[in-house]
Amino acid sequence: MNRKQFIKKSILGTIGLGLTSGLYAWQIEPFFLEFVHKRMPVKNLPDELVGKTVMQISDLHIGNRFDYHYIIDSLIKAKTFHPDFVVYTGDYVTYENEKQFRQLKEVLNHVVKGNLGTAAVLGNHDYGINWSQQFVADEITQLLSNSGVTVLRNEQKNFYGLTFLGLDDYWGLNFRPKKVLKQLDTSKATIALCHNPDVCDKPMWKPYQGWILSGHTHGGQVKPPFLDPPILPVKNKLYTAGEIDLKDGRTLYINRALGHLWQVRMNVRPEITLFALEKA
Repeated sequence: MNRKQFIKKSILGTIGLGLTSGLYAWQIEPFFLEFVHKRMPVKNLPDELVGKTVMQISDLHIGNRFDYHYIIDSLIKAKTFHPDFVVYTGDYVTYENEKQFRQLKEVLNHVVKGNLGTAAVLGNHDYGINWSQQFVADEITQLLSNSGVTVLRNEQKNFYGLTFLGLDDYWGLNFRPKKVLKQLDTSKATIALCHNPDVCDKPMWKPYQGWILSGHTHGGQVKPPFLDPPILPVKNKLYTAGEIDLKDGRTLYINRALGHLWQVRMNVRPEITLFALEKA
């Protein structure tokens, strides 16, 4: 092979690789769901809850930017695990207009609920355009409630000995963490829910020690090999995805999201997480 032929084949190969990678990132990985299994040690966990499961589903982003019937298919798969508790950590829609309410209602016909309890918090997109539309948050809350999901808006709820503490969204209109954290009973088994992991850096957490389940980042959706995601919607760029020890008795887990803002993913598969409860 002469030099000219080599250069030609190299260029064609590079183009072919780029097209293949682009097709994968557009048409395959956005729908290549991964069920992630983790252990979850919880302080003061009642004996009868050891071995029970908590399923986290986050960031559905129902709307017009991808075929949301993929979300329905994913929820149907998730039901086969028969989770004991299910938590949803925000961003149920990508809101453009009231059509998203009808779309979300269709999806919620297939909602996954826990055998012992189901809880949820809101995300920034659940506050509509510019996170400023209270009626959008109220309508989404009502749709979730009608489907048997308990929405925690700076509230806590105990299900059979396990308390879920839910913070309303950091960027939304009703972020009042002190309202719920002052109700904290440190003798009870508790898991905190908040959509945006930046909340973990706020000063109001003491004396909470335990797990915090978040979403929001989508893991960046695109992560070049050996590099950090170039785009993360958080101030603390350490908050990408997965389990993070906050070094003060708290453990943060950031779900990579089931849906997407845009239909593109690379090295960041969509995720549903299953935690197995155990005593800390």
